[in-house]
Order: sequence, then structure tokens, then C-alpha cells
Amino acid sequence: METLTGNPLIKTLIILFFVSATTATGDAPFIIAHKKASLHRLKTGAERLSVSIDIYNQGFSTAYDVSLVDDGWPQDMFDIVSGNTSKSWERLDAGGVLSHSFELEAKKQGMFSGSPAVITYRIPTKTTLQVAYSTPILPLDILAERPPEKKLEWRLLAQYGNQISVVSIVVLFIYLIASPSKSSAAKASKKKR
Repeated sequence: METLTGNPLIKTLIILFFVSATTATGDAPFIIAHKKASLHRLKTGAERLSVSIDIYNQGFSTAYDVSLVDDGWPQDMFDIVSGNTSKSWERLDAGGVLSHSFELEAKKQGMFSGSPAVITYRIPTKTTLQVAYSTPILPLDILAERPPEKKLEWRLLAQYGNQISVVSIVVLFIYLIASPSKSSAAKASKKKR
């Protein structure tokens, strides 16, 4: 249990939960953002990084002029392949969700720890812009040497799966026919007495 609470990501999520529980009772929007990143190896040896950010309004009123900026991707390590690292929306209703995604291509090998995305929004009752941060991503090992995946078994199963299932059914049928059932064996032992 101590190793779970020692994890900084778990601590952050616990703090976010308690903060959300205490501030969600107010009449203002409460923004929570979750940032996810996944690596995809291309056949050419390059690696692409898909990033998606989900923004939730857990409060009881609408947030206006919602803006997302995720500029923690250094240009010497990544090229933008599709999408933008920033996006704006007119509003985010109470209980609503906004999603944004983009794709990057890695240029350099090494470990990378991304920073949280910054979300700014406006509340009609306050003059200053409100700021929220997304969850950070876990460290990524970009262009790491990975052992080849074992796709051979899945290919064989996909190729010969039908034959394997037919043979299994035939063997099961023969076993059921050839082996005497317990009830007939019990009747035979009673007749011998």
C-alpha cells in the first residue's frame, strides 16, 4: 500500500479528487483535464505519438472562452504530423466534455516527460481568467529498442483456427462416445450384485 501512495501520479489523482469534491459544491465551473499519450511504431522505424486531451466541466455552471495550450513538446524532439497543440472553444457546459487530439513524430531517441497542458476559461462572475492544468503524462521511452513482438502465434491461430476447432470438436465427440457414462457404469455395477 505504501508503494501505491508513494507514486506521484496516484498522489496527484487523490489530491484532484479531494479538491474536486470540495469545490464541486460551489456554483462555478470546475475544470478537470486528462492528458493521454501513446506511442506507435511505424514500419519505417519512425515512431508517432498520439496525444489526446479530454476536458471535463465537473461544476454546476458553464465555462466560457475555453482555451487549451499544450506547448511542452520541444521542436528539436518532435514534429507535428496532424492537428495543433492548441485549441479554443466558445463554451463548456456543466457536465460537458471537450476533446482534442493531435499527432507528433519523434525525431530523437530518449526518455521524455511531458508537462501538463494549460486550460484557461472565463467565469461570468469574475474578471480574471481561470487556469486549470491537465494531468501529466507518464515518462515515454521514445524510439527505444524493443524486442520484436510475438505475432507468429496470433497469425497461426488466425490461419489455422477453423481447422483446430473442427479437430477439437471431433476429438471431443469421439471421447464422449467411446467413454462410458457414469450412470451406465453405476447401473451395470448394481446389476452384478
